[in-house]
Parts: sequence; structure tokens; C-alpha cells
Amino acid sequence: MRIAFSGSHRVGKSTLLAAVAEALPRHVTLDEPYNLLEEEGYEHEAEPSLEDFIAQLERSLQAFEESGPDTLFDRSPADVLAYLLAHEDAESFDIDEWLERVRDAMQSLDLLVYVPIEQPERIAVAAHEDKRLRARVDGALERLLLDDRYDFGLEPLVVSGDVRKRVDMVLERIG
Repeated sequence: MRIAFSGSHRVGKSTLLAAVAEALPRHVTLDEPYNLLEEEGYEHEAEPSLEDFIAQLERSLQAFEESGPDTLFDRSPADVLAYLLAHEDAESFDIDEWLERVRDAMQSLDLLVYVPIEQPERIAVAAHEDKRLRARVDGALERLLLDDRYDFGLEPLVVSGDVRKRVDMVLERIG
């Protein structure tokens, strides 16, 4: 199964992926595009620019194209789109240029797990992190994943609760 874990930063998405990976030991896990690019020598700006996020979107699409049938993805192309739409320079980003490629990549998934921001929050957000950006990304991702006009061709599993409950929800969904 190809499963992507989506969500804004500091929602427990990577923790959930690691726990699911333990339950599915034959699956390969792929790190998020930001880290993949960094490992390849890409230098992000301190405050990621629109160009940085476009590079992440390209890398995410490449990872989806190159990966096999039993892969767990830390983030999906839709996640990176959400960051682009939430960016302060979003008005200069044309989502229509990317939507078809993102749809194709998303439709290659068997399951999309969406980890929204919960209230009360489960993970502390450091004081130096931009909580408003985090909330904007969460809102943009929710619209992308749940609004029919983007039509990624799959119904995301929206998880909540502690890690164990989230893992159980994922494992139950995949049977």
C-alpha cells in the first residue's frame, strides 16, 4: 500500500508515520521533501521562500513517481501545495500550473492520512514558530483534501487522538 501522512507542522504526523511503519515493517518510509532536498545539498532560506516550496513540490512529485507499491510518505504533494497557498507571497503562485501533476501523484495513493491541528493541541509549538502560518497551512490543506473542487480522487482518513488511537484508525482502515 502507498500511504501518505499529511498535516501542518507539529501535529504528530511524523510520529504517526513511524508508529505505522513499525506495524508495517515491509513498507519503505520516505522522508518529507524538505529533508530529502537538504540531504541532496539543497540550501533552504531561513524563512522558506516561494521558490523553496516549489523545489519541495517538485521533489515530492519526484518521490511519488520513483517510489514503489509499499511506501509510507511523510507528506504528500498536497501538503506542499498548502504551504505554497499559505505563504506570504501566495498571490504570485499559480496553483493551476501544478494541479494536474499533483492530482496524478495523489491518485497513486491507496490511503491518505490527514492529521489536523487538534484542540487542545497534542504537541507543544515552540514560541519561535509561527502559529498563524501553521493554522493557515492546516486550513489550506483541509480545503485541498476535503473540497470536491480539487478532486484528488481519494477520501482522506482524518485521524485524532493519541498516537495509539491514530495508529489503530490507520490499521483498521487498511484492514
